[in-house]
Amino acid sequence: MAKKKASDFRYNTGETKVPWAAVGENYNAADLMSFIEFLMQGSGEEYDKAMADVAEKVAELAKVSAPPAKLSLDTKVAQSEEAIDEYLGTQASTFVPNCTAGFEIAHRYCNVGPGDEVIVPAITFIATMAYPLAAGAKVVFCDVDLRTLNMDPVDLERKITPRTKVIMPVDIGGYPCELDKIIEIAHKHGITVLEDGAHAFGAEYKGRKVGTIADFTAFSLHEVKNITSFGEGGILTTNIEGFRPYIKRCRFFGTTFERQMPNWLYDVELLPGKNEPFVALNASTTEIQAVGLMNQLARVDEIIAERTRIAAYLTKRFSENDAIIPQLMGTDEIKPTFHLYQLQIDPQKAGGDIQVLKKKLEEKGVTNIPHFGPLYKFDIIRQLGYDVDAITASCPNTEEVFNHRFTHLPCYDLTEEQLEYMADAVLESVAEMQAGK
Repeated sequence: MAKKKASDFRYNTGETKVPWAAVGENYNAADLMSFIEFLMQGSGEEYDKAMADVAEKVAELAKVSAPPAKLSLDTKVAQSEEAIDEYLGTQASTFVPNCTAGFEIAHRYCNVGPGDEVIVPAITFIATMAYPLAAGAKVVFCDVDLRTLNMDPVDLERKITPRTKVIMPVDIGGYPCELDKIIEIAHKHGITVLEDGAHAFGAEYKGRKVGTIADFTAFSLHEVKNITSFGEGGILTTNIEGFRPYIKRCRFFGTTFERQMPNWLYDVELLPGKNEPFVALNASTTEIQAVGLMNQLARVDEIIAERTRIAAYLTKRFSENDAIIPQLMGTDEIKPTFHLYQLQIDPQKAGGDIQVLKKKLEEKGVTNIPHFGPLYKFDIIRQLGYDVDAITASCPNTEEVFNHRFTHLPCYDLTEEQLEYMADAVLESVAEMQAGK
């Protein structure tokens, strides 16, 4: 039988006769079977027999194997980060529990707090603005581009003030935002760019992978994303050279093994922020998450290629009716991930707006939803004393696209019959609208 390591490295200061293991309670064969049953669900006689055969083999394996000596922030996490760096072309990418944890680290580096302002696009997920609000900063809502739904650089420049500390562009649906313009505007004012790349892992902008361009980029590995790490996870990258040596320390209390406090194994330090040092908290990730990430990372290009194929099919089909404004497919310089398929219509040409089309598609059994609404409509914004009417007036494109023009279609895990049916349903529904039905 394989043996466990003698002791947790933190306590193994000499030859170990009485070990101190890092893992308090190990997982056994029965636990592993529960995990297998969760990941490979089924029912019926054949399934039960197959599971019984697996259980027998797992029991045999347990007799000749040993449990892992550590469950978090160990070799698998390190390997996953090396694989991410190789894929993206980054340095010091950091695997965090979720995308929001990545946002928090970047905001803490920027020392965001009361009196500061953070600019976010008006249409995105709530997580984009959660940390600034929690830190007591003011969130400023930038209008979106009518075609991409990404941050509008023209409105962005209008909304910068001397109090702006961070700008957070979002790659909606995995379509890269106008990074060059946004970064140029931000850096002219000394503002940090934190890219919300939750949908955009693997996307390219002007020959570079998203994650290698903005000051910070955070990706999501949540269960609905193109690749996942067993349900939840995130990646944070930075292009601030002076901060790269510290970014991984942000994940666990600023711990460093480069120095030791007297009579102890390591030290804990303040981390260098943009304007002043800050205290790191805990954003640890597990070895299991890292294993899941590496498995899916190995096939991310295949996943994006399949999503691209589906998006291309839908875009070609929708070209049959000029009232439909299909998903942009990108260019030689812009390569999206197609996390979502963005469908828009011209209300005048279609004989009605998106609310009518959404209802018709629902009646035909086609799932569709505009994944994100205007953030300023959430009650939390009103409760915090924001002038919602004034914000609404400052975001006319957001109001137009959300209420009248866009929805999202699924872009993965579809049979050819389902894909064809969905395209037919959209075309038929718009034709019905145009006929006044």
